[in-house]
Amino acid sequence: MQGWRTKFTFLLIVYFAGFATAIYCLAPVPESQRRQPCERTFAYSALKSDEFTQSFNAGMDKCLAFVKDAAWRTGNYVKQKVDERRLQVQNNQ
Repeated sequence: MQGWRTKFTFLLIVYFAGFATAIYCLAPVPESQRRQPCERTFAYSALKSDEFTQSFNAGMDKCLAFVKDAAWRTGNYVKQKVDERRLQVQNNQ
C-alpha cells in the first residue's frame, strides 16, 4: 500500500519541478537585469552548474523531508480515526 504513495509523491515532485522550471525559463527578464552577451569559459559554466546542483539538491532534500513528515502525521491521524470508529461500532453492538 505504501508503494503507490511513494510513487505518487515522487511524480508530484517531478511534475511541479518541471512546471517551476518552465515558468523560470519562460519568464521575461526585466530590462535592468539584462546583460550584454559575453563569452564565458567552460570552467565558469561548470562552477555555476555545481552551485545550482547543490542548491537544487538541498531544496529537494527539504521537500522530501517535509513530504515524509506530512505523510507520517497523516497516516497516524487516519489510524487514530479508524480506531475511534471501530471503538464506536463495537460499543454500539
